[in-house]
Amino acid sequence: QVQLVESGGGLVQAGGSLRLSCAVSGRAFSTYHMGWFRQAPGKEREFVAEITWSGGDTYYADTVKGRFTISRDNAKNTVWLQMNSLKHEDTAVYYCAARGYAAGPWDYWGRGTQVTVSS
Repeated sequence: QVQLVESGGGLVQAGGSLRLSCAVSGRAFSTYHMGWFRQAPGKEREFVAEITWSGGDTYYADTVKGRFTISRDNAKNTVWLQMNSLKHEDTAVYYCAARGYAAGPWDYWGRGTQVTVSS
């Protein structure tokens, strides 16, 4: 069983930065593609970023490209989301997720961490 626990959320002013962490327990973390999603109040959950199992490829939603950076350390079973130049519209609950292969279903989810950006 794979468990994902997010941390690092909080309240920040517009223009500020936060770094989210996702600690993963269970087997074979290094084989999973990892992603970040977010859900704002009254909106559907949306994709934010993904990193392949090796860390060699990353993908971003257009809304965060150039501002957010996803990274991972397979030795530490951890994936991060560095968020810079935060905007009010980045306010959401951020979720970490894992899937076994590219374009496959997101099999595992964390419970989320709240990010609030004040304008």
